[in-house]
Amino acid sequence: MSYMLLIVEPTEQREERGEPAGRDLYDQMVRFAGNLKERGKLLAVESLTSQKDAVRVQVRNGQSKLVDGPFAEAKEMIGGFFLLNCDSREEAVAIAQTCPAAAWCTVEVRKIGPCFI
Repeated sequence: MSYMLLIVEPTEQREERGEPAGRDLYDQMVRFAGNLKERGKLLAVESLTSQKDAVRVQVRNGQSKLVDGPFAEAKEMIGGFFLLNCDSREEAVAIAQTCPAAAWCTVEVRKIGPCFI
């Protein structure tokens, strides 16, 4: 079964900690990903840049609406993800509990599946 760990972080956190501390945390996450890969659990992993350069797209009644970031109403953002191959939800949660990011933000565990469930 596939599960995704979403790294949910406060929008202002990266600027507050600065680049040197951010690089250290990033290195921790790279080591975490390497361990998951060695164990055969990692399917994909990516880090995402801040919302400052993001754009939100909506199409309603044939009309496109674009909203450039940063998004004033957003208090959190998805900072990255890990796509895992796990035997159970419990295994995915156990892996999330060992994720270094859980110490400075939230790690959300989601099962991959159709959006109509």
